[in-house]
Parts: sequence; C-alpha cells; structure tokens
Amino acid sequence: MNSQKTVAAPLSFSGIGLHTGTHAHLRITPAPPDTGIVFLRTDLDNFRIEACFKNVAKVSYATTLMKQGVWISTVEHLLSPLYALGIDNVFIEIDNLEVPILDGSSLPFVEKILAAGIKKQARRRRYLAIRKAVHIRHHEKHISIRPADHFQVQYSIDFPHPLIHKQSRGFEPAAENFAREISPARTFGFIQEVEELRKNGLIRGGSLENALVLTPDGLLNGPLRFSDEFVRHKILDCLGDVSLIGYPILGRIVASRTGHAMHTELVAKIIADKASWKLVELEEPRSHSCPCKAEALSAPAS
Repeated sequence: MNSQKTVAAPLSFSGIGLHTGTHAHLRITPAPPDTGIVFLRTDLDNFRIEACFKNVAKVSYATTLMKQGVWISTVEHLLSPLYALGIDNVFIEIDNLEVPILDGSSLPFVEKILAAGIKKQARRRRYLAIRKAVHIRHHEKHISIRPADHFQVQYSIDFPHPLIHKQSRGFEPAAENFAREISPARTFGFIQEVEELRKNGLIRGGSLENALVLTPDGLLNGPLRFSDEFVRHKILDCLGDVSLIGYPILGRIVASRTGHAMHTELVAKIIADKASWKLVELEEPRSHSCPCKAEALSAPAS
C-alpha cells in the first residue's frame, strides 16, 4: 500500500531566525494519519497553525503563515524537506515566531530526519493530480503546472551577476535526489540590498554563516557548494511553497524568474480552479521514493 508517513522519532533544532533575529527551539514529533503538517506555538499554549495555503500571510523574502494573528515565519526551508522526503504528518513545536535558519539550507533538517527515520502509517496517501494546465505570468516572470504522472520541477533564473547569469535545472524530487542535490543549497542575497532590507525589518539574523552574500563582482563568503547553487535553492524554496497545497502533487512545474509570491499564487490558482485537479490514490509510489539511510549525507565539496 502507498502509505502516509511520519517521523519515527522526535528530533530537535535551535537557532536564530533569518529575518527576525529571534532565537527559537523547534521540535518535530510524529503525528497520526491525516494530521498534515501542523505547527504548535509552545510559547502560546500550543496554538495550532496548519501548514496550508489558507494560512499564508506574507511572501516577502520568505513565506509566513498566520492564523488568528499568530505567526510562523520562514517556513519554506523546513516544509521543503518534509515534502521531498514524503512526510505527510508531523507536529512542529516551536517557541517563537520564526523557524531557525541554521546554515541557510535544508541539509541540517534532512540529516536529522533521516537519522531519526521515517515511519509508514496504516492509511493510504492521496495525491493531487493536475488535470489541466494552470499558468501565471507577470511580465518576464512566469510559472505554470501541467499534467504529469509524477512530480517534476523545471526552474530557471537570470540575475545580472557574474556568478549567476542564467541558470536552469530540472528536478524530480526522489528523497535521495533531494538530499544530495537540493537540500545543501543555501539562501542568497546581494550586499547592496542589505541596508535597505534591514531598514524594512528583514534579515536581522542574517550572517555570513547562514546566507551566501554576493558582492557586485563576486562572493563575500564561500566557497559555493555547487556552481549552480542559486537555482538549486530556488527549487528548494519552490518545493516548500507548493507543499502548502496540502497533498503531494502529480504534475510538472515550469518556473522562470519567480519567487515565493508567484509560487503561492500558483497554489491559490490551482485550489480555486477545481476543474484543474482531482485527488487520487496510487497503488505504488510515483512522486516520492523511500529515503535511504543517512550515512554519507553531507554538503558536497565545491
């Protein structure tokens, strides 16, 4: 049976938030079938915030969830590995309003999740199968999803910087592929934007230890983990954002020059157009393979 999954044992993290600079403790624990991904604000009597599109509040430089005025910010770096590793049900206990940024990638989450193990549950998994194409375009930026028998992403970026320029990468998120090819890719920003972002209350916890910082003609910190680390991180963000649809997806996403706002706009448009999708059950896994053991998983050399 193609089963739902949860983590086999609790696992914990702590660190500062990229944008708020606040320190948080975070604990991921098993949850029963059909729970979904649920944040619990332990500093607010375990207030529940479900990781679903109806709770998306802001998408400026990060994805933020809000329910009844209670926030959880920068959720995408954690939701991405949960989605790619095929985890359907967990509680995420957190004692502050932003998920720790750790090293700016999802690799620390992946390593601990695989070390703890992933447990099958006695309930079938349902998939959201795309039945017709959905498109969004804003000038040179565009994103679409089309029917496919498994989940795929094709992502392109274009920045006028000597280390980036045009980068494009396709990805089919089997667990092993995500762990090695996508999860180590770190968030990035441009040094000339730092002052303005901080004036706007962002990146208060940003540092050379948790983000790649690009100068006009190079990199302030490094080395890069991949020559195309930038587009890989965009794929990471995309997976986290589209996971807010609430089900693993059977469809092919093609994105160019987009970000959190257009990722979540695509999710909203899919949900609103009920003729564009249907929920199905599969006898065998099609979009997520069973993850391997955690040994030898580490950030690749540059």
